Amino acid sequence: MSEESIRKEIFKKVEEFHRSKKPRPFVPGKTPVPYGGRVYDEKEMVGLVDASLDFYLTAGRFAKKFQEEFSKFLGVKHCVLTNSGSSANLLAVTALTSQKLGKRRLVPGDEIITVAAGFPTTLNPIIQNGLVPVFVDVELGNYNIDIVKLKKAITKRTRAIFIAHTLGNPFNLDEILKLKKKHKLWLIEDCCDALGAKYQGKYVGTFGDMGTCSFYPGHQITMGEGGTVTTNNPLLYTILVSLKDWGRDFINDPKKNTEKKRFSYKFGKLPFGYDHRYVYSHIGYNLNVTDMQPAIGLAQLKKLPAFMQARKKNAARLQKFLANYEPYLMLPTVLPKSAPCWWALPLLVKKNPHFTRNDMVLYLEKNLIATRPLFGGNLLKQPAYGHIKHRVAGSLENSDTVMHSVFMVGVYPGIKEAQMQHIINTLKRFFYAHRIL
Repeated sequence: MSEESIRKEIFKKVEEFHRSKKPRPFVPGKTPVPYGGRVYDEKEMVGLVDASLDFYLTAGRFAKKFQEEFSKFLGVKHCVLTNSGSSANLLAVTALTSQKLGKRRLVPGDEIITVAAGFPTTLNPIIQNGLVPVFVDVELGNYNIDIVKLKKAITKRTRAIFIAHTLGNPFNLDEILKLKKKHKLWLIEDCCDALGAKYQGKYVGTFGDMGTCSFYPGHQITMGEGGTVTTNNPLLYTILVSLKDWGRDFINDPKKNTEKKRFSYKFGKLPFGYDHRYVYSHIGYNLNVTDMQPAIGLAQLKKLPAFMQARKKNAARLQKFLANYEPYLMLPTVLPKSAPCWWALPLLVKKNPHFTRNDMVLYLEKNLIATRPLFGGNLLKQPAYGHIKHRVAGSLENSDTVMHSVFMVGVYPGIKEAQMQHIINTLKRFFYAHRIL
């Protein structure tokens, strides 16, 4: 048999294996309802095996194909695939410190505006690059940056804005793009929880200078671990690829026949003809994926529209039910031009004499319905950030409210009708137990 024939036989067996796995029946109160997770079938498994049979191991044909397809999906020119969304954030911020940017380069001590109520990997690259995070409060309901406070936070030291579309709910891009233009700021959109969300009919991650994404199992699509940085800026793209590949200066460009000219250049103080595969223009990292990850991602990407619809349906169903209890809960709010792709649904427990956020969370968890806080709450209250150099612009009272009163529940595609009904029934019992009919 030929290699191709053997592959096809293996793929058939993989498909048979997947079909042989019988899903466990859902038993309310006995079967856990996760807040997020993998949703896949035989196509992802075949892709994974296909890549493993190549045994290329590092980024190869599947990585190249995924970058092309992901760029097409979002409508951007360039996509750099990384080993995680956290690495994508690190790459994006570090790229702004490149000497290749000339006067627009960020240097230690420059300020980047972010929010206090968020996830550490939006904040960490700012600190790791010797830059100063400026913390601005969020608005309750949408949990995105407060535009009024953002405007007041900008000073002569402000060089960039790096914020997330919180839980897949787009922030006010109209206002932020005006500020970006007026003050000549860089804008990085953290879309790690927001793939598929739109603003004015356009995907988030395509408005700023760069957008980042994550493919961790709980996100809109998964490849286990993985992430991307996308950009329409060719110079930023060159910098990102260099930083991802050890800081290597060389980028293979078939149009310029660079591979055949490897020994034909003079770089800095290096001798003429030094192999340009080993010339380094940045202090970089190795943040490559294995080819098995994008092999899974390609199958997931084809399912993304259906996943987006399922998240929207689950979120709408839950919000319709919870609207009956708005005296006690603040439901999420959305800007008129936004079309969220919910990663999870945030709920704020208002002050009332009947129950607290912790009461509600413990009751749901007891009934095997997973919950999460809104990430780190007010990050400045976290142990890791007690002594960092930073600036706070205005009060962070809403960030503190998020820390004390907000939690989220899942709406991912793995939550089917039976699981959703269990969530609703459990919430009904909770409200009834607290004399709320």
